Amino acid sequence: MATEGKVIRCRAAVAWEAGKPLVMEEVEVAPPKSGEVRLKIAATGICHTDSYTLSGSDPEGVFPVVLGHEGAGIVESIGEGVTKFQKGDTVIPLYIPQCGECKFCRNPKTNLCQKIRVKRLVVYHLIHEVIPPLRSPPRSHPQLSRSPALSMNFKNFENAQSDGTTRFSCKGKSLFHFMGCSTFSEYTVVAEISLAKVDHMAPLDKVCLLGCGITTGYGAAVNTAKVEAGSTCAVFGLGALGLAAIMGCQAAGAARIIGVDLNPDKFKTAQEFGATEVVNPKDHSRPIQEVLVEMTDGGVDYSFECVGNVAIMRAALEACHKGWGTSVIIGVAAAGQEISTRPFQLVTGRTWKGTAFGGYKSVESVPKLVEEYMKKKLKVDEFVTHTLPFEKITEGFDLMHAGKW
Repeated sequence: MATEGKVIRCRAAVAWEAGKPLVMEEVEVAPPKSGEVRLKIAATGICHTDSYTLSGSDPEGVFPVVLGHEGAGIVESIGEGVTKFQKGDTVIPLYIPQCGECKFCRNPKTNLCQKIRVKRLVVYHLIHEVIPPLRSPPRSHPQLSRSPALSMNFKNFENAQSDGTTRFSCKGKSLFHFMGCSTFSEYTVVAEISLAKVDHMAPLDKVCLLGCGITTGYGAAVNTAKVEAGSTCAVFGLGALGLAAIMGCQAAGAARIIGVDLNPDKFKTAQEFGATEVVNPKDHSRPIQEVLVEMTDGGVDYSFECVGNVAIMRAALEACHKGWGTSVIIGVAAAGQEISTRPFQLVTGRTWKGTAFGGYKSVESVPKLVEEYMKKKLKVDEFVTHTLPFEKITEGFDLMHAGKW
């Protein structure tokens, strides 16, 4: 049965409220509009960012919403003006787009494309500042107001499509998109510039993970830090991000890679990924940065914070060597958190950096990473710990929270 141009009804794991479990619902997914692509999701990963937003801790979080941003699927239909994709293409949605035209895309120093955000800002400005004065209701009829679709604040706009509307609905209510991806649905709609076409032979239940965690951690080492051969590195947090950072350090030729975590059950896996040493802060009475400085004759050359804890961010910086040490923040801290250290740490030559999606320009880079995986140059299968049917997605969150993911 042809579905192009029609509303599709399918299952989605809907987050109706912050702090409440996802609910499997039948949702309606509208056809793609201009510059958009609708795809059938074949597989999705679960990331701590999804859990963070679901918990209500994310200041940018809005509800109800279809979460998920580590997915892979097949193009079902395309909207007007789409030229880079066609029905049947194998694709990975991207939470950082790449338009190739904005000043961010043209600058080799960043991957933070702003085209979708800028378009949302323009639409929001038109709706809330230009159109209202032209269409304001008479004073004698105060009950008249703009439609609910035009009453969203900008935080809501950030979780809609670029025109300020959504393609998801359920039980008569609109559902917000998440990070431009919303992969916790059997079908989703994304912007053309937020999609990468990849090898049709790639196993989608594996390469979906290249939509976030693996790419972010790996790129933090090879792109953001630019780890050098023979260097000494420390990776704080040995989840998926940390393992990917270790993999990146190893690929760059680091001589020593020290994994740091409170859970010793993670040490064996970290060593399989390339860690040369592992350290548990609970085994020491001194701050972990002091332990690492002593272990490495003055500090590490590169450190990576993969947890999202501001105290660990400070420890990672202060574990770096005076004069040249670089620390990269990968983890996302809770709302309102601030980082701190003594200015002297920076005055004496240490560098503090952050990274998003590992510094990769998404549309052009993800297909190359898939190619590396297909040539067995990049670990991906090894990151998969559990495979569950879609209807058991809440069990996946339980496994992640229990540290078994």
